[in-house]
Amino acid sequence: MSAAVGYLVIDSTDPGRIVPFWCGLLGVDVVMEVGEGQFVILSPTADGLTVGFQQVPETKSGKNRLHLDLVVEDLDTSTAEIEALGGSWLEPGDTHELEGFLWRCMADPEGNEFDIDVLPPA
Repeated sequence: MSAAVGYLVIDSTDPGRIVPFWCGLLGVDVVMEVGEGQFVILSPTADGLTVGFQQVPETKSGKNRLHLDLVVEDLDTSTAEIEALGGSWLEPGDTHELEGFLWRCMADPEGNEFDIDVLPPA
């Protein structure tokens, strides 16, 4: 069998609530809604990732087992932009560092975790 990744799908109790956050964060638009918004697909990002949202009945509980790492130019500027969109910094004041690789743990308005990263100089 050979499979290709089609979408990275994020579960949500209310996709209509978090889709604007992710569109603003990734600089993309909604390209398709299925089942009156039960499944929403965004346009691909500049690097070709297509994110989708699936409506689920249960709220998020516990830590994500899979998350996005978004590479940004500046952690402080990106943190402020994420918070302005309705997201949150999960560990305010805590920036992680490993061998020049810096990151912060963030969450969307429903608590789905993702990281913002600044890569070490080459």
